[in-house]
Amino acid sequence: MANSLVVRRTSSLTGRNFALRAAQYVRMSTELQRYSIQNQAAAIATYARDKGLTIVRTYVDEGRSGLRIRGRAGLIELIDDVESGRADFDHVLVYDVSRWGRFQDVDESAHYEFICRRGGVRVAYCAEQFDNDGSLLSSIIKNIKRVMAAEYSRELSVKVHMGLCKLASLGYRAGAPITYGLRRELVDESHKSKGLLGKGQYKSLKSDRVIVQAGSDEEIRIVRWIFDQFVEQRKTDAAIARSLNEAQVGNHHGRAWTPLMIHDVLKNENYIGKVVYNRTSKPLGQKLKSNPPDQWIRSNAAIKPIVDATLFARAQDIMANRYLAISEEEMLKRLRTTLARKGRLTSHIINATPGLPCSDSYVDHFGSLRKAYSLIGYTASRDCDWFDCRNASSAILLEHREKLVHALRTQRGLRVATNQLGATVNGRLHISFALARYATNIGPNCVPFWRTYTYRTPSGLFAVGRLNSANRAIQDYVLLPYSKGRATYLRLSDMGLPRLQATRVATFAELVSEIKKSLPMPRRVEPTTSTRPSKPTKTSRPRTRNGRAPH
Repeated sequence: MANSLVVRRTSSLTGRNFALRAAQYVRMSTELQRYSIQNQAAAIATYARDKGLTIVRTYVDEGRSGLRIRGRAGLIELIDDVESGRADFDHVLVYDVSRWGRFQDVDESAHYEFICRRGGVRVAYCAEQFDNDGSLLSSIIKNIKRVMAAEYSRELSVKVHMGLCKLASLGYRAGAPITYGLRRELVDESHKSKGLLGKGQYKSLKSDRVIVQAGSDEEIRIVRWIFDQFVEQRKTDAAIARSLNEAQVGNHHGRAWTPLMIHDVLKNENYIGKVVYNRTSKPLGQKLKSNPPDQWIRSNAAIKPIVDATLFARAQDIMANRYLAISEEEMLKRLRTTLARKGRLTSHIINATPGLPCSDSYVDHFGSLRKAYSLIGYTASRDCDWFDCRNASSAILLEHREKLVHALRTQRGLRVATNQLGATVNGRLHISFALARYATNIGPNCVPFWRTYTYRTPSGLFAVGRLNSANRAIQDYVLLPYSKGRATYLRLSDMGLPRLQATRVATFAELVSEIKKSLPMPRRVEPTTSTRPSKPTKTSRPRTRNGRAPH
């Protein structure tokens, strides 16, 4: 018994303590109170005590849904710690399978557990009736639990959606925030008012309901004025928003109006007394989608009307006639007719021509305006060759920029730090590299020139590779000092190089040589040695042969 307390050399106290360490993961959504953080922590603490584990770390996700891992900072941190090797524990304690997640794809839940197991961390479900030991029985039960957790979310989503649709059909408010000129009022089950709800406020009792009421008299006047300007005066959404902002009339958020806000007011059926719900829906784990009108839930006479129904219907007709679906053949036919009338085509002419789709529509349908022009046999006068060769130019620019940085780093005494535009030498001088395109749309008697974009170029040395007449390869190089604040485009011609104090070279090696000549030489500091001042020599007495001075 005396030897039982002796620590032998083959024993590892660190490994033994590490094997007793555990982390707990707790998550709470808004489903049931029995899944609160405190209840989960209590059950996990009991499990850890029975198993002889010590909880050393806690990962928490409060008020987070278990449908996806996005937004769950606790689980993301747990997985990251396990994958990076920072985990100082070998157990993860979770209340049950549903707290780990209600993923609609059960393989996703298994994937995160596999990551922990691969990192040497075992996941244990404390409130389940099986041990997560990898046996056949536990694997089957665990997979069934995952399917049940996912199915519970799907069933709950369907029940909630049906309940909201029922409330909307009865005239109650369910869904997104309201627009300008409307108020949310909270009523009890006997339809007695309990006050207005402000921004960010929601009902707390399940028996309470939310109805929509008209706002102040001033807001009602503004809403009617918007419809009058749109229908009678034929003003656009942008013009109406501009007029309200010039009159310093704020919206329901206290900010300036935008054309989209005016559009939302014009299409909102709440102003004619109707409650509309289910125009859009978002199934579990999917993107927001628009539902067809036959699936919309409408409740008539739920709100006191603000706008006349006839005026509202005229506004809807105007907005519907703005966007007509025509075929691509019809789009090209109208474009060909416009070309015959105008003699040429530009994006401005297309946008200003009545009855013709905008230029963005042609880009969406045909890929580009040039493609639409080619289909009707028209060639634009604008030089668009840069669009075709921009990928090749990007590759050339990246290659030469990397070669330039490599050449500078081989020079002794230079500290080179790279960035997106070039490199910084010794923390002071910035060297940028860019390409200059050859201007192909110049007249026969004009001087050839190249142009490069300098919007983000910092001050320092500017190395420019001038492309050949086909803009496919570098013809020569130009090195010049550049100061920030010049024009957006820099024009380079052979006659203008002396004015810019630029140097033209033919090869890349000559460019690197000129750059090295322009770099300030590193100062060579001589080592300073502290010399003690020489002591004054003492005037000694003359010595005799035996070493004694005479008295």
